[in-house]
Amino acid sequence: MKKLLTVSLLGVAIAAGTAQARDYDHVRFGVDVPYEPMEFRTPDGELTGFDIDLGNALCEEMGITCEWIEQEWDGIIPGLLSRNYDAIMSSMTINDERRQTVLFSDPYITMPSAWFGPADLGIDEANQETLDGLTIGVQRGTLQDSFVTDMYGDVASVSRYSTADDMVLDLQAQRLDIVFLDYPIGQSTLLESERGDFVVVGETITEPAEYFGEGFGIAFRPRDEALAERFNEALATLKEDGTYDEIFQRYFGEE
Repeated sequence: MKKLLTVSLLGVAIAAGTAQARDYDHVRFGVDVPYEPMEFRTPDGELTGFDIDLGNALCEEMGITCEWIEQEWDGIIPGLLSRNYDAIMSSMTINDERRQTVLFSDPYITMPSAWFGPADLGIDEANQETLDGLTIGVQRGTLQDSFVTDMYGDVASVSRYSTADDMVLDLQAQRLDIVFLDYPIGQSTLLESERGDFVVVGETITEPAEYFGEGFGIAFRPRDEALAERFNEALATLKEDGTYDEIFQRYFGEE
């Protein structure tokens, strides 16, 4: 009898958890800031960026409110699992390693990665030979960190940063030789910067998939399948009615 009661209570708990996931009317997003143009603060302190605007539009389409909670990248998945927020929308690449821990929405954008260095660095391509002996900057815990560590950690010194902003500052101060990060971030913080002359080294990179995944997705706790599906439906609607394109062009232009 006790065993039957325990099983029944467990079923009630699971059902209640599922109902809770279906009934969100307020969603808290975990986000790592600054990461321009994806998520950053304007000079007057307003939180903005592609992820922020798209997330707010998704919530509006779903008829719910949303809140943005800042969290450094290396603690962003633990924060989700600890229920500090309900989802992560912070340029997180969908890959198999993360799928073991979180549930992803459909991809909402795909971004290449790129090498950035000073114009006088003197190399046209990043490889084992040209990176030998250099100091490379990456953001800790990112796909770029994994790729650089595995591919070049034996020939170069890898410096890891909590934020992309700190990494860019060290490159500008010549404490790094080259950095590897999402292309739009390097474009906005280095190519368009007035502090120094920087260039893209070689071609942008989107493969292999084991590192660069399938695009950016919203991450949820594994039990929140219903909530993830609601976001997928809202994303499809925004792509159909032109809202997505409007937000995309706001930050990336027509291409």
